[in-house]
Amino acid sequence: MNKQHKMKKLVYVLAISAAASGLHACSSGSATANNLSDSTAMSTDSMHMHTDSMAMDSMTMLSNAMDTSFVNKAAIAGMAEVQMSELAQQQASHAKVKEFASMMVTDHSRANTELKQIAGSKNLMLPAKLDKAHMDKLEMLKKKKGAEFDKAYVMAMVEGHEKTVALMEQGSMSLTDADLKAFATKTTPIVKSHLEAIKKIKSEMK
Repeated sequence: MNKQHKMKKLVYVLAISAAASGLHACSSGSATANNLSDSTAMSTDSMHMHTDSMAMDSMTMLSNAMDTSFVNKAAIAGMAEVQMSELAQQQASHAKVKEFASMMVTDHSRANTELKQIAGSKNLMLPAKLDKAHMDKLEMLKKKKGAEFDKAYVMAMVEGHEKTVALMEQGSMSLTDADLKAFATKTTPIVKSHLEAIKKIKSEMK
């Protein structure tokens, strides 16, 4: 009886020990699973943060490219208006063409100065000279005199102002830089008034 009692006691102790080991293994396995889950979640969050950062960088680069493109186009258009109009003050024969040219020199010189100041404050480089398309048009005008010059200048002003109106309207809606956007918004009605004025002169010259 005594031996049987000891054997039962030993079996009971071993059973408790095995159960405890099983519980420890389950607990350890659960902890490992939780650690893996936490690690996976952290890795996923890190990937999301990296993706968001890349998206923000791309948006910033796109915004900077838009600003630079606008500044370059606006600066070249402004320079062209002034240089062609200075030439018109000398070579035009029509009184209203000369009057319009004088207004162009005044208004666009002011706008060019303002754009230069804005660009400078943002470390954006302005083009120092006209692009080929505008330079070719200026050289073409230099070869004309009198009524022939008037007609060519008026056409150049209509085409140029149509493009500039479109540029300013797009800038006022799409630019992200507050100062450039304000410049585009303020300049739009001025350029539109120029376009209306030169179209009226064109109709009177027919």
